[in-house]
Amino acid sequence: MEHRYRLLLDALAQFLPAERIITDSSLCLAYGTDASFYRLLPKMVLRLSSLEEVVRVLQRCGEYQVHCTFRAAGTSLSGQAVSDSVLITLTDDWRQHHILDDGHRIALQPGVIGADANKYLAPFGRKIGPDPASINSCKIGGIAANNASGMCCGTAQNSYRTLDGLSLVLADGTTLDTRNEQSRARFAEQQPALLAGLRQLAEETRANPELAERIRHKYRLKNTTGYSLNALVDFEDPFDILAHLMIGSEGTLGFIAEVSYHTVPDHPFKASCLLVYPDIETTCLAVTELAHTSVAAVELMDGRALRSIADKAGMPAFVRDLDLEAAALLIEVHGENEAQLLAQCEQAMTTVAGFERCNEVPFTQDKKVCASLWAMRKGMFPAVGAVRETGTTVIIEDVAFHVEQLAPAVRSLTELFDRFGYDEAIIFGHALAGNLHFVFTQGFDSQEELDRYGDFMDAVAQLVAVEYQGSLKAEHGTGRNMAPYVELEWGKEGYALMQRIKALLDPAGILNPGVILNEDRQSHLKNLKPLPAADDIVDKCIECGFCEAVCPSRDLSLTPRQRIVLYRELQRREADGDAIDDSLQRVFEYQGLDTCAATGLCEQRCPVGINTGNLVRKLRTARYRKFESIARWSADHFTTTTKAVAIGLNSADLGRRLLGNGTMSSLNRGLRKLSHDKVPLWLPETPAANRHRPQASDQGRPKVVYFPSCASRTLGQSPDARDRRSLTEVTQAVLEKAGFDIILPRDLNNLCCGMPYQSKGMSGVADDKTRELEASLWQASEQGRWPVLMDTSPCAKLGQDGFTLPLRIHEPVTFVLEQAMDRLTLTPVEETVMLHITCSSRRMGLADRMLELARRCATEVVVPEHIECCGFAGDKGFTTPELNAAALKPLKEQIPAGCTRGVSNSRTCELGLSHHSGINYESILYLVDAASQ
Repeated sequence: MEHRYRLLLDALAQFLPAERIITDSSLCLAYGTDASFYRLLPKMVLRLSSLEEVVRVLQRCGEYQVHCTFRAAGTSLSGQAVSDSVLITLTDDWRQHHILDDGHRIALQPGVIGADANKYLAPFGRKIGPDPASINSCKIGGIAANNASGMCCGTAQNSYRTLDGLSLVLADGTTLDTRNEQSRARFAEQQPALLAGLRQLAEETRANPELAERIRHKYRLKNTTGYSLNALVDFEDPFDILAHLMIGSEGTLGFIAEVSYHTVPDHPFKASCLLVYPDIETTCLAVTELAHTSVAAVELMDGRALRSIADKAGMPAFVRDLDLEAAALLIEVHGENEAQLLAQCEQAMTTVAGFERCNEVPFTQDKKVCASLWAMRKGMFPAVGAVRETGTTVIIEDVAFHVEQLAPAVRSLTELFDRFGYDEAIIFGHALAGNLHFVFTQGFDSQEELDRYGDFMDAVAQLVAVEYQGSLKAEHGTGRNMAPYVELEWGKEGYALMQRIKALLDPAGILNPGVILNEDRQSHLKNLKPLPAADDIVDKCIECGFCEAVCPSRDLSLTPRQRIVLYRELQRREADGDAIDDSLQRVFEYQGLDTCAATGLCEQRCPVGINTGNLVRKLRTARYRKFESIARWSADHFTTTTKAVAIGLNSADLGRRLLGNGTMSSLNRGLRKLSHDKVPLWLPETPAANRHRPQASDQGRPKVVYFPSCASRTLGQSPDARDRRSLTEVTQAVLEKAGFDIILPRDLNNLCCGMPYQSKGMSGVADDKTRELEASLWQASEQGRWPVLMDTSPCAKLGQDGFTLPLRIHEPVTFVLEQAMDRLTLTPVEETVMLHITCSSRRMGLADRMLELARRCATEVVVPEHIECCGFAGDKGFTTPELNAAALKPLKEQIPAGCTRGVSNSRTCELGLSHHSGINYESILYLVDAASQ
């Protein structure tokens, strides 16, 4: 077998760049981990950028009989995206989309994130049908390959039902676009036996009334167990059959290269309510009645589920007093207009009026209240994860029953929890579809625990598939953990039909073996993922991958999930007394620590609230400890430090003017090479030092404390900027126009928020600078009487998080909108402006407000896609410039023709943005100043 891999590697190297063929075992471990509780270590990970590459890779894998598995976002829970052979992932080149028929159809490549698809459709009042809970992270390839659904889509709006057509690649490299007649004709010439085989399977199935009716019956429920056998009874055209078999096939039948969906309405008016009933029977009777109405979603939560989130912030107070017998329904209704919405609300409440309620939150359109209600439902999975013991994993199973059987089914499941000792288990789900999720924690570190889990799953399978004739997998895909039970659910005839489908489309069996069909009845108990203790900061991580979409280093090195995977492996080896491979440590040093921007954006996406940046800063502490005395001196002599920086900036600017940008860049590259990148990067956009000093004023007007950050005090305007004024000068001009007197903190040049030290893990030095600044601002603001303006968002975020005194801290956007808007007359400038929303602004929840302010100041504002953070990370743009380059890779191609201005609210970020965009980025205050002239 090793010989085959060597031959395959040699063949792949003929057409794939070396950096997209990953064979290092440490990186294969990191890239090979998905959200499931299974672990397989790939022999190699490939990152493919085009359809041609996919075709050639499949052909080579077939030639050498090497198994391969496709991976989209890796958020799948059932083990369908892990491999011990070749793992195929996609680069960001697979993000194209095409809006068709005024938004009634959309064509999407597999790398498009589900939420982005809905963003593209929003101007048309449409959305894609599937709405999985992971839609902000999962990708279309995974949504289609798993036939994922969600809270509102039921069975009518999933990928199978809303499919318009797709393009695919078979195991032998044959391509087909079912939407294109020429492609169909070519495929018919290439694969006549396959098409004939599909016709035969469909004819045989329809000629077997008992089997055909069983298939129809099974798909009245949500069902992703096994292959989409309904394709054989729903369609006669073999191309339609093939396209629909690909949906839910989990990469075992071929590669989905593009999907076209019929979209569904996204009604602008929405309302939600929470109804609490004394017991599960009453709750489920209410569901049965609601199923006859036009409500959009009904989420059921049992008493244990409600108890798990009772103490969370924002929960209705009465939830704490509910007993375990109680259950609740979270209901959402949609309408094209308010009158329709109100009528829907009234209809729903009339329908359930006969059922006694314990408590309720009535229907409301208040977005904050609705958000808190849905946060309750979405917080249940992480609530279990947050209380699990270190070393255990969180398992979420996903079954479906007929709606009229929900009450006894919930009772039966609860009895199984008690019988097998899963006291923490909770039940919730999409009640209209009879789709229940149950979440529990499980350890795999002893045979006793393994046996308990195996016996429990046997009992669950018997209960769901046999006693209730339900679906063992409703929307999460069969994967590895339900593959041993597919025959139990479908019977011998149905299972044999699936085996014939697999043999017809993948005769050599190279695609994702062990998934969906698996003859090993114990396969779900093998290759289980260890989750050893590593650090309290990350021990609750369930490796779901929700964090990856917003990580600025995702295309350069590792994501938060992958950093945690490698750190756990390092800690496991140390705890077990294993020799730590120098390669693993070396990989983690650069990929895990050096290239982490520590933005904290991962925390916002993490279901259990982990900020991987906190771990990275903690680990950096040891690395930078030897420099702490230097850091302490620079902090104690901050004025001297910034003067030295200013001298360096002016010297570099003189060199630029004398030698030119090209020569300066060449000299800098040479020095960096000689110093092994110890010399900071010089950018042509690097400014001279800021010579302006803001002035205090006292004319009896309302006052504001202005704290210019050390970056804006030190850095002037970039050389090619139209407006040559520094940020401090522009800020002062805006404050003057708004009629404010300016208060400057005492000893301004010695003040710093502490961030330069915090990012290096020097928390003691950072805290001292933070406390020093806080005391100075408290005094300057007359003990919080006057608002404080910090002219860069990272400093403002640190102040909001780190200050303990009641200071009113603003960065530029909130200050203008909340304090100065009534004092300014804004006339939008006639130009297109690029807007970068910094990671600190996102964490402060200011994305919409930044866009609002920019649109008040410019006629057209563009927010580029796929850039959540620029990766400059304070000073990493100078020391680790490849991080900044990778994070901003999609930027330049999104700059519209004629656009010359970009705005943001972080001075250092703006340097990197300018360098990688080709236009000048500056503070949004420059735009405010221009619009208020």
